[in-house]
Amino acid sequence: MRILKGADASAAIKIQVAEGLERLKGKVPKLGIIRVGERADDKSYERGAVKRMESFGLRVQSYVYPEKISHEDFEKEFRTINEDPDVAGILLLRPLPGQISEKQIENMIDPAKDLDGISPANIAKVFAGDSTGFAPCTAEAVVEMLKAAGISISGKRITIVGRSMVVGRPLSMLLLQENATVTICHTRTRELAGACRSAEILVAAAGKAGMIDQSFVGKDAVVIDVGINVDEKGRLCGDVDFDSITEIASMATPVPGGVGAVTTAVLAKHLVRAAGLAQKV
Repeated sequence: MRILKGADASAAIKIQVAEGLERLKGKVPKLGIIRVGERADDKSYERGAVKRMESFGLRVQSYVYPEKISHEDFEKEFRTINEDPDVAGILLLRPLPGQISEKQIENMIDPAKDLDGISPANIAKVFAGDSTGFAPCTAEAVVEMLKAAGISISGKRITIVGRSMVVGRPLSMLLLQENATVTICHTRTRELAGACRSAEILVAAAGKAGMIDQSFVGKDAVVIDVGINVDEKGRLCGDVDFDSITEIASMATPVPGGVGAVTTAVLAKHLVRAAGLAQKV
């Protein structure tokens, strides 16, 4: 089995980012990462994003708030960042604590700074096939990884396990635009393993550590593991039981070092694009 690491896709995106920076003529855009609380997976993603932005020559600032911050106080802080002309793009780490209305914040974010595609305007564009918006970074990263690996998408049977608005649903739209035949499965799908085995490309985005084992994977399938979980030992792991599929799958992505690495590269690409649109270059 070939291990599909994110390095190739990330390297290709880095070239695109460099070209975008040249068009900005010396103005380096800044990403604002907003985190509430101390969730381990949020902090891990934040560290990766900061490292990626800096390695791509971009600016980044983290805005961290206590888990018990009130909705009113958080909304005030968010509005300040949202309206700051020095912040070219925003990444809001979710889910937010229960006392904060996530929907209200999603409606507040400036679509032009919404790099992870959470605003209603950007979501609508993804589902309408309008490429002028920003798609969720993780969903776009899956497509970037497949293309970088030379895997044809057109006409392929692709099954996605997970129906969230973060990955499953927007990814299905991006894949349909590439002329794939897409099936979305979830926890209530009957005979889930069988539905997955029929896929030529299987995308695991269920958010459950080790859920996808050899019984879900068809012979020579390509397996893309989107899951980012923390196991009982505090280590990052995916939704796929990686060791169990090595004799069945033709290719698979590891965790860490797979889709997550490309997700932050896509975030950097979106940041430069947002800055370019703001400057009309």
